[in-house]
Amino acid sequence: MTGTWTHTEIGMWESLGRSFEVGGHEVFAVDLRPTDPQVAGSPRGPEPLLIIHGFPTSSFDFAQLAPALASTRRVVAVDMLGFGLSAKPDLRYTMALQADIVAGVVEQLGLDRLAMLTHDMGDTVGGELLARSMEGSWSVEVTRRIVTNGSIYIGMANLTEGQQMLLALPDERVPEGPGRELLSASLTATLAPANSTVEMGAHAEVVCHQGGDALLARTIRYVEERRANERRFTGAIESHPAALHIIWGPEDPIAVPAMADRLLEARPDASLTWIEGAGHYPQIEAPEEFTAAVIRALS
Repeated sequence: MTGTWTHTEIGMWESLGRSFEVGGHEVFAVDLRPTDPQVAGSPRGPEPLLIIHGFPTSSFDFAQLAPALASTRRVVAVDMLGFGLSAKPDLRYTMALQADIVAGVVEQLGLDRLAMLTHDMGDTVGGELLARSMEGSWSVEVTRRIVTNGSIYIGMANLTEGQQMLLALPDERVPEGPGRELLSASLTATLAPANSTVEMGAHAEVVCHQGGDALLARTIRYVEERRANERRFTGAIESHPAALHIIWGPEDPIAVPAMADRLLEARPDASLTWIEGAGHYPQIEAPEEFTAAVIRALS
């Protein structure tokens, strides 16, 4: 981890977390305990909420939400390997590896029951964990699930030029990444047009931490895995018995709103909440509305 940031809010988020060693790698996670004294003192309070972020960002995407969510339940947010404040080894990044990373943190925290909130690539990692749950190879009980903006039906996705460029590169670390300015602009382009003034510079800074932007051609390979194993990942999202809630920014230029409709068709008992006026990062574009939707889903 580091001690100096251009955007001070990153340091505030960093101060809330700690490092875990999982599979020989340093993994950063924030573990917030309930702030409500009645909940904190209850031996069987609401189940913890596990948050799994997307590509190319990190758990910092949820920094504005986590304290409010932690008022009534424990909240755990993990930086996957190669992302955020976790280690950035030069290796092949797979959904199995990332699921192992998340499961390793969950195990070290002693959690055997949780709700899950996933975004973007995190939807696919969550899908792998759900598949393991149904197979009996992951013993953690998943009680409820919230899926938000991610290309779970990859054939419907409108990949950006930047994503296509990264996928066209060899699966290897490049000498120099795109840097904060270009990444900030790229992230901003995925927001709803009306939210183009939302500050994404801090998120880009975290991406670039310890050369993370030079690893993007490696960490983006989840898109290829989605294509090859969609029925495993999305199939588990559709069929896992835990209650499913869908929260979606309808102005997402990548994970188009028709994906949320299709998931609802596959799982008609699910609920669907649109975060109107939001794009790919509804948790950043409309944090208060998104937080309220998550709380309703977990109530």
